[in-house]
Amino acid sequence: MTQKILVIEDDKSTADFLVSGLTESGFCVDAAYDGRDGLFHATDGSYDVIVLDRMLPGMNGMAVLSAIRAAEIRTPVILLSALGAVGERVEGLTSGADDYLTKPFAFSELVARIRLLIGRKSLGSEVETSISCADLHIDLLARRVTRGSTKIDLQPREFRLLEYLVRHQGQVLTRTMLLEAVWDYHFDPGTNVVDVHVSRLRRKVDLEGLVPLIHTVRGAGYLLGTER
Repeated sequence: MTQKILVIEDDKSTADFLVSGLTESGFCVDAAYDGRDGLFHATDGSYDVIVLDRMLPGMNGMAVLSAIRAAEIRTPVILLSALGAVGERVEGLTSGADDYLTKPFAFSELVARIRLLIGRKSLGSEVETSISCADLHIDLLARRVTRGSTKIDLQPREFRLLEYLVRHQGQVLTRTMLLEAVWDYHFDPGTNVVDVHVSRLRRKVDLEGLVPLIHTVRGAGYLLGTER
């Protein structure tokens, strides 16, 4: 299942960079640009990790963090700040943050820390690292897809689409279900975006000479499996 990340950052260019990069890394990302809006999003409890800037207008990051923890929301929080002194890092961590990253930081390090927190959140249960259907295999950690011995190169959105199809193999998935799960659309965009992406994915996955896995169910949607 695709993890959801909330970015609370008042600098629009920084926020847009984080949203774009995290989306390309396979996450579903929402953004808020001030403390109060960020708190509103954070308290719905649907996020796997919150990336929280310390200096925010309206309500600063430390106040947002305190309110999140007071509401008994246990979502892991990474504090971002230009304030990197030991005392400031200690204050952030003792106030309820799970990690603290000083600006400027390497984007790859942020992604690694997010994945680490998600892994810790799953501690106590077996961490799922791969999923399969017949000879189609998805390595969730390496984000590597193979069909038999053939490596399949996918764009981030194609990877999310295929992951969702494999997780729900044998089920008919409507276009509305796919729009909500893969594109996070809760409305009809009025385009054939689902059909276009499924068509591209089918060309990459259902190679010539292999048993087709992606099936169109006329008038209903799509189904992944060895049989219809």
